[in-house]
Amino acid sequence: MRSKPLLFLGLLAWGAMCAAQTYPSRPITFVVPGPPGGATDTVARALAEDMGKRLGQPIIVDNKPGGGGVIAVQAVTRAAADGYTVLLSHSGPLINTPYLYANVPYDVRRDLAFVSEVAVGKIVFAVTRDVPAKNVQEFLAWAAKNKGKVSFGSYGVGTFPHLVGAHLNQTRGLDMTHVAYKGEAPMVQDMLAGNISWAIGSVTTLGPHIKSGRLRALAVMGNNRIKEMPDVPTVVETGMGDQEMRSPAWLGLFARSGTPAAILSRLETEARASVQSPAMRARLDAMALEPVGNSAAEFRREFDATEPVMARLIKASGATAE
Repeated sequence: MRSKPLLFLGLLAWGAMCAAQTYPSRPITFVVPGPPGGATDTVARALAEDMGKRLGQPIIVDNKPGGGGVIAVQAVTRAAADGYTVLLSHSGPLINTPYLYANVPYDVRRDLAFVSEVAVGKIVFAVTRDVPAKNVQEFLAWAAKNKGKVSFGSYGVGTFPHLVGAHLNQTRGLDMTHVAYKGEAPMVQDMLAGNISWAIGSVTTLGPHIKSGRLRALAVMGNNRIKEMPDVPTVVETGMGDQEMRSPAWLGLFARSGTPAAILSRLETEARASVQSPAMRARLDAMALEPVGNSAAEFRREFDATEPVMARLIKASGATAE
């Protein structure tokens, strides 16, 4: 009586092995939690082109914006666990959204399999030229003297810039006012107009204004200095090296949990080879992104270290997207 269940399980295992050996035999889809033309979409299309050649099958980019990324992530968690529907996402839907929205219908560790971290965003802390501070410590002293009068911008409630400001308010008692914008572009325009004193944003957006002298960079929100601003210290070098001040702005690949190990390994191998290739590194570098291309295990360890920090930040800020 027990032979039938064992035979069934054996057939399933054999079928999975055969599928892995022939993978991929048809086009793959990259699901992206953002509209066409955005930074994540641009990276997805560049990676899809290169990885498609390596895998021998075209990779189609499917944009699913909205819902804090829930729509895109859910599309992958509900797809077949066969490696043909892959998520290419920034960190927001996977680290921030579960703590900003009630009843998020997925659990990253349970429902997704890590493939590889593709790149890390280059993020900078900048002030307007009307702010007298030349470094982070001078800025903190200035903000303390002007308690209740300083405002800062972010590109949305619960985004990293908002959480950093909330963290500084809580730990330094600065009482700064948060102004949320619908994206980086309007935030920077208001900053240039002098309506907010400081902001944290991408080197791509803030860089030209820092170079022109209209804004002043005080720190890079990461562990390493960046070539675009070699004289700007990291937040660690400024003495503000607590984990809450380091940006989690990464882009990564995920498949649905339960995907055969051989397929996950193939995706990981080709993703890493693509990201680490000179051509892809040059494309990512041109977008002010730092190429990574690490292993699935390394990516998972980084996620496990960052996620609880962001959870604490969101809870302390009181931010909610509902």
